[in-house]
Order: sequence, then structure tokens, then C-alpha cells
Amino acid sequence: MKLTKKSHACVRLEKDGRTLVIDPGVFSEPDSAAGADAVLVTHEHPDHFSEERLRVALDASPGTEIWTLRSVAEQLSAAFPGRVHTVGDGDTFTAAGFDVQVHGELHAVIHPELPRITNVGFLVDGSAFHPGDALTVPGRPVDTLMLPVMAPWNKVSEVIDYVREVGPRRAIDIHDALLTELARPLYDTHIGNLGGAEHSRLAPGESADI
Repeated sequence: MKLTKKSHACVRLEKDGRTLVIDPGVFSEPDSAAGADAVLVTHEHPDHFSEERLRVALDASPGTEIWTLRSVAEQLSAAFPGRVHTVGDGDTFTAAGFDVQVHGELHAVIHPELPRITNVGFLVDGSAFHPGDALTVPGRPVDTLMLPVMAPWNKVSEVIDYVREVGPRRAIDIHDALLTELARPLYDTHIGNLGGAEHSRLAPGESADI
């Protein structure tokens, strides 16, 4: 499986000539969902879910389908009947030839006075896990953890402990649009030295075989 990092929280996974895109949001490239056979969306925040990007992709490719939680599905289902699927914690499905398991229910706490929205993570082909905006532990071995490295709801010690708890073979940074280039070496050092897993980051457009 080939993973291509797009800006911020969006990744493209390719296998056997088919493409699965996760979380094409407003911080990601305008064409981040273009050409996808299937799209997964973890939650409704605009840095993960751009309705405009998804509508463009769905209009351009009549076979493209979306799997997401109810809050996102309700915004798209009427316009694309039969192509938007609602999923939740514990569900399993196949999208564009990828086997997907759904883990998690709630977004991480940003502040106690802000209501928590729903959020799900996706484990793809039993090996690559994208948690969205939460530190969800899938409860089974993970080869590649897509690691939300910097967000308004986390700090580096929590990110390190999350890598340790999941215990992947490798962690690849996502959710990094707010992280400045000056801070990246500091994060790399701490996560790499203390996380207990191979740690790497890809520039937007770079790929890795996972």
C-alpha cells in the first residue's frame, strides 16, 4: 500500500490501482480528493471535511463513494443518494478494495466549556490507522499510525504517550499545518527518542510504501 501525504490531516492510500482518501479538508490541496475511488471523513471540522472538495470529487467521478459519521453524511446524502454511507464505532466495511474498521466515538477535548462533537478513526487493511481528532487506541496491533502531531487539543507529551500506547512499528505525522518549521526538529527529537516507534514526517506530496 502506498501512502501519499497531503497537507495537514489528509492522506491518499493506493493499492491495486485504486485510491482511498482520508480527511480532505480546507487546509489540504483543492484537488486532494480528486480521482479517489472512496473517501473517508473522520468528523465535521473544516480542516478535515471540505464539502466543496467532496462535491467536486463526487461530481467528477460518479463511482466515488464516501464513508463517514452521521454529522457529515447528513450534509451530503440528499445530493448524492446511495453514495454516502454512515458508520460508527465497531463497524467494518470494504471501500474501493480496502478493508476498513471504525474505532472511536468522540473528538478530543479542546476545552471543558466547548461541547465535544463525534469523531471516528479508520483502521485500513488492518495496518494503517488514522484517528482523526482524537487519541483513540484501536485495541489491536497497528503497523503504521498516522499521528496527529500538533493540534489545539494536544501537547507533545500526550502525543508521545499515544504512540507508546498504540505501539505501532512506525508513526507518520499528520495534523501538522499549525506546526512551524522552527518547531519541527523539536517535535521530531522528542517523538523519535521517546515514542518507542520509528518516527517520520512527509512533506505534502511525498509518498511512502507502508
